[in-house]
Amino acid sequence: MIVCAVASLVTGSSWTTAATFGVAFIGIGSGLDIPPAMTAGAVISGAIFGDKISPVSDSTNLAAGVAEANLFDHIRSMFYTTGPALIITIFLFFFIGMQFDGEGADISRTAELLEGIRENFSVGLLTFIPPLVVVVLAYRRINALAVMVIGSLLGAGLAVATQGVALGDMMNYMNYGYVSETGVEAVDSLLSRGGLQEMMWTISLGFIGLSLGGLLEKTRMLEVILEKMGKLVSNSRGLIITHVFSSLATNLFSASQYIAIIIPGRMFVPAYRKLKILPSVCSRTCEDSATVTSPLVPWGLGGAYYMGVLDVSAWDYMGWTFLAIITPIIAILYALFNVFIWREGERNDVNTYNQPHTDNQPQAELAK
Repeated sequence: MIVCAVASLVTGSSWTTAATFGVAFIGIGSGLDIPPAMTAGAVISGAIFGDKISPVSDSTNLAAGVAEANLFDHIRSMFYTTGPALIITIFLFFFIGMQFDGEGADISRTAELLEGIRENFSVGLLTFIPPLVVVVLAYRRINALAVMVIGSLLGAGLAVATQGVALGDMMNYMNYGYVSETGVEAVDSLLSRGGLQEMMWTISLGFIGLSLGGLLEKTRMLEVILEKMGKLVSNSRGLIITHVFSSLATNLFSASQYIAIIIPGRMFVPAYRKLKILPSVCSRTCEDSATVTSPLVPWGLGGAYYMGVLDVSAWDYMGWTFLAIITPIIAILYALFNVFIWREGERNDVNTYNQPHTDNQPQAELAK
């Protein structure tokens, strides 16, 4: 689980982590006589944790944008829910794993992966520079767009300097994606990734979801729904619990974590603003309910993908995906006990909702 969390943090993709490290761990787990469903639960738990705190993750950026929150404020806020969930999950897997002695472990897939990388690529300390720079810049709260651009340029520069890739080919890979042709299946699966064009399906889905959300918002349909929910969302406790269950329901009926982030998120933003709750709490709730539970929906995009790459039914692994189960529970407990629900003026390091600037409103007052 920890290895998958780190890999997902660096790549910003839980799906890629599951399709590479996850597949390898399924083979290793079988060699240890560990049930595939248990291994899949550990893989997915780690992958979605790393994905949620990665500044280059598409769903992380989407949730922050929908809630009008600063990206790094959103990530820090996520640590308060997914952090405890991760620790609990680690302890659960630690004690469950003690029943397996490790004898007869099959590490052939891992050995094949490492050997394939060594034979086809130049791997050294320099190759760790891009992910390390991304983590450091993210920690220092550098603008998210700048972080992604810097990380991409560093990676491209190292590919040209150390791997012998032509500059023209590098630009082509960044736009259309890279297809690895080493002949080693494990390596090719790990390194074949799409570029900007490959991500357009996510962007277009975001456009559609935001357009639908905009129609519902500007025609005041969301306002009507909120009015009907008036008693439910009149305080922070009811608002966050309602948000969690609304996102879960949207996940079940839309089969898309992106729609489950966008529609409930935009619907509840005015309620968070009315209660003066910081946008990072809204964005965090979007992820705590919509994103982390996506792998548990067998007919959803996430569930279908994980079932396909890991060859394990979602009905089997969902009981072992502890992080996806625990995180929304923690979010609900925080709401019930009113802890870590920050409001405007309580934290200096978290932005308020975006507000228009006018000539009659001094910048200092606006910042305050």
